[in-house]
Amino acid sequence: MVPSIVYGHGRGANGAIQDNDMVKTADSPNGQSGRRTLAGPSLRWERRAWEAGKLRVAGVDEAGRGAWAGPLVAAAVIVPADPRQRARLTRELNRTEAIVRDSKLLSAEQRGRVMDVLLTLEVPYSVAVIEVEELDAVGLGVANKLAMCRAIEQLTPEPEHVLVDAFRLESLPCTHEPIIRGDNTSQAIAMASIVAKLHRDGLMASLDLECPEYGFGAHKGYGTSAHRAAIERYGVSRQHRTSFAPIAELMARDASV
Repeated sequence: MVPSIVYGHGRGANGAIQDNDMVKTADSPNGQSGRRTLAGPSLRWERRAWEAGKLRVAGVDEAGRGAWAGPLVAAAVIVPADPRQRARLTRELNRTEAIVRDSKLLSAEQRGRVMDVLLTLEVPYSVAVIEVEELDAVGLGVANKLAMCRAIEQLTPEPEHVLVDAFRLESLPCTHEPIIRGDNTSQAIAMASIVAKLHRDGLMASLDLECPEYGFGAHKGYGTSAHRAAIERYGVSRQHRTSFAPIAELMARDASV
């Protein structure tokens, strides 16, 4: 087990590092920060790791943690440490008007633009999926860490340091930092959140074709009023997380009728 490393910054109540640097900067070819743009994730955390000799820095995040149905998905992305590669990435993001920030703040089209850039420039990324059956068996907290660790394990090249959105991942073979609101402060984590969200949305669209009565394509498995109404009408499907209290309560209510 490799412990997380700290660069002397404040921590929240759960031990995750907090960062108030919310300004996104565009990288210039010489590696220095360029013009200031919209407030959002920066490379502050990545640069600290690079300066400490950790050149392969990955960000990892998940999607679907709070959903009532469907899989939990995690993704990991390595932001290039080389200034020229990073400048090329920034130029392509700017050219396509792709915005890197917490995936929840972006539209599906905006997330797609970022994904297209990552694919075009062959930015290393990986995805791991925890299906409903496994999630219910191990519990959400364990499943969340499993998904993140599996995504990191699948990354090529292997990362030397990992930036994690809030969680500690004690089993990683490399150093890591848990950062509160990491998808709002780290570009690597924000990119990972976008990849995870896009992948999970695609899976939910497929489930919508299998079970159109639940409307998975619209609410993505989250606990909306329309989703609850569909469960009350059609019952709990095999894609619902029976370990979640709202689903368990609906099942118990149906059983008592």
